[in-house]
Amino acid sequence: MPPFKEIVSFLLNLLRWLGLLVPLAVVVGSSCALFLWMLEWVTHYRFVHPAILYGLPFAGVAVALSYYWWGGRAGGGNNLIIDEIHKPSEGVPLRMAPLVFIGTVVSHLFGASVGREGTAVQMGGSLASSFATWFRLDKRSTSILLTAGVASGLGAVYGTPITGAVFGLEVLTLGALDYSALLPVAVTSIIADWTCHQWGIHHAVYPVTFKGLAAPGQVPFHVDAVLWVKVAIAAVAFGFASRAFAEGVYRLSPIIKKICPTPWLQPAIGGVATILLVWLLGTRDYLGLGVMAPEAGGASIVNFFSTAHYDWSWLLKLVFTVIALATGYKGGEVTPLFFVGAGLGNALAPVLGVPGDLLAGVGMVAVFGGAVNTPLACTVMGVELFGGTNIVYYATGCFIAYLCSGHTGIYLSQKVGVPKIWRPDFVPGIALRRTREGIWKEEPKV
Repeated sequence: MPPFKEIVSFLLNLLRWLGLLVPLAVVVGSSCALFLWMLEWVTHYRFVHPAILYGLPFAGVAVALSYYWWGGRAGGGNNLIIDEIHKPSEGVPLRMAPLVFIGTVVSHLFGASVGREGTAVQMGGSLASSFATWFRLDKRSTSILLTAGVASGLGAVYGTPITGAVFGLEVLTLGALDYSALLPVAVTSIIADWTCHQWGIHHAVYPVTFKGLAAPGQVPFHVDAVLWVKVAIAAVAFGFASRAFAEGVYRLSPIIKKICPTPWLQPAIGGVATILLVWLLGTRDYLGLGVMAPEAGGASIVNFFSTAHYDWSWLLKLVFTVIALATGYKGGEVTPLFFVGAGLGNALAPVLGVPGDLLAGVGMVAVFGGAVNTPLACTVMGVELFGGTNIVYYATGCFIAYLCSGHTGIYLSQKVGVPKIWRPDFVPGIALRRTREGIWKEEPKV
């Protein structure tokens, strides 16, 4: 193709993509803004009216019934979207967006220990799939648009647009990135985050005051060797926590299904268990997102960055969240993973002699990275949330946690492009759900 025609073709293709991506980003960003506003409102209402917790079993059953009656394929959640990106087929149903939106808001109103990333990703993915259907895109373009929807949802809901872009690419396949989709995915995530901000939405601030700079009179350098080793030791624990979280959900779910084969009744078990745990512990700190505590000084993500010390809060949040997710409550896993990681960092800081706010920040992104197998995206998240001064420590935490979490994760539809530790029997492209079972190559099709 002559250079002039090639340039014209590129510009026309660029305009075509902008015509798709900009409206998608605005819709996703606006949806996330409404979602975050609703979450803030219901969380405040629950703080003021703590007795609403007693309605959690009934609320869970109501949401489960809505999925049972109307959900269909929408019940596949994030894994369905990842499957559709890998191999577009029937598409992601548009009803996934309102179902997960309402289900998550109801779950948080009554106190389920769930997150918000799943909702944002599913809204972005279902809206992107509908755009692809309306504009009759081919499979390759559909895959890119779905990835952009995922990225824009995550980027807008956390205020981390570059993280969203890298996450959208990295979450699909362990050890491999498709850079051909990088620009459209990044553009969508950035515009969605900007749109969300224009609606007046502000995200929580996590203050990391530690700056890894040299003392007066010393040559400045970006890393302290002893501190780096201590962070690396903590990162092993962060990786194991990631694995415990993911495995806890997958091992408890079959037990719940065996006890109660009726899907829409299973949330009642989680609701009752949550109420009993609140009675036993005498605290509401582990309900909902956990970004802020219902009472001053309580365990929360923000408070883990203070000088206060919380020994076992990370483990208690893990238990609350595993119960909620295994019994079918909607919302997601990432914000609870933030709580687990920041809480574990807070607990380990005095033991290792590491600044508490630094290790809370490292743990927050590292546990997330280990559980979703996205170490690069979570390193970028550390920079977007806390600043770039301590990037060596964030990267160390995320990379080591990624390796130590093993071949498991909260999204079992992920493909394995390169295993974390090389195996001679490995076949590229196998699903994570298979490797978790110890199967590293697909059986030949008859």
